[in-house]
Amino acid sequence: MQSGIYCPSITPLTADGEFDFAAWEAHLDNLTQAGVNGILIFGSIGEFYSFSSEEKIEATKFAKSCLGDRTQLLVGTGTNSLDETTQLTRKARAAGADGAVVVSPYYFGPTEEQAEQYFTELARATDTPLILYNFPDRTGTDLSPSLVGRLSSANPNIVGLKDTVDSIAHNRQEIKATGDNFAVLSGFDEYYISNRVAGGAGVLSGLTNVVPETFVKMHRSYENQDYGTALSYASTISRLMAVYEVGDWFIPTIQYATRVKTALNFKVGTRAHHIPLSDSEKQLIETLVSEI
Repeated sequence: MQSGIYCPSITPLTADGEFDFAAWEAHLDNLTQAGVNGILIFGSIGEFYSFSSEEKIEATKFAKSCLGDRTQLLVGTGTNSLDETTQLTRKARAAGADGAVVVSPYYFGPTEEQAEQYFTELARATDTPLILYNFPDRTGTDLSPSLVGRLSSANPNIVGLKDTVDSIAHNRQEIKATGDNFAVLSGFDEYYISNRVAGGAGVLSGLTNVVPETFVKMHRSYENQDYGTALSYASTISRLMAVYEVGDWFIPTIQYATRVKTALNFKVGTRAHHIPLSDSEKQLIETLVSEI
């Protein structure tokens, strides 16, 4: 994996709860034209938990047909079943995925020994490049720096980590425990600069759906050692973080912000039960997006 900006794509749906392929293709094209380094389908913001394996493979084939070789395609394949995860990871690779993002088993989160066995067996069962997904607020357990360090050194196809922990120190410790050939991405939009300073690879975060061009300009400025410009873009992203505080649940909120920014026409909503955004909440999102 290369350093940069990775987008966990929203999953546009129709009023019937099916894939809105027309809106999704337009969104993927917008992200690619903005210059993101990779796109993840079926991350948390893409509601990986709401779709069957068959639907995920159908969408993987669709996304690959849209993206071609313009950017990396990652697919979220993690489940609570090692066998299901293995089969889905293999099928996603065969359908064109460049890599798989695999969340730690959740609900009954594994012990460190169980997690090490789970990911080791998965890595040995497939040649797909794997990005571990650490999200302890949702899984109940943390993929500790020592665990990730052992997994990365013992399994060449475990190539990265998405660290969704709201702690710069935790992110830094994960980076220190792995090495130069391992990509640690922060799951928090506003941690790009701190992640890169610590030796990390960038971000895989939700606001890249809304303002991908801002993230890409920040990344390119950083790469060119134009740190003042990079910080100015980071400041813009920091202000836009207020979007996450609007509404009952951040997924419809990010969907609506994306629709406002891109003028894409798709239904804002999820397969999961949620409280729809109110008119006042929509207005607040519109204001926040327009201000940046």
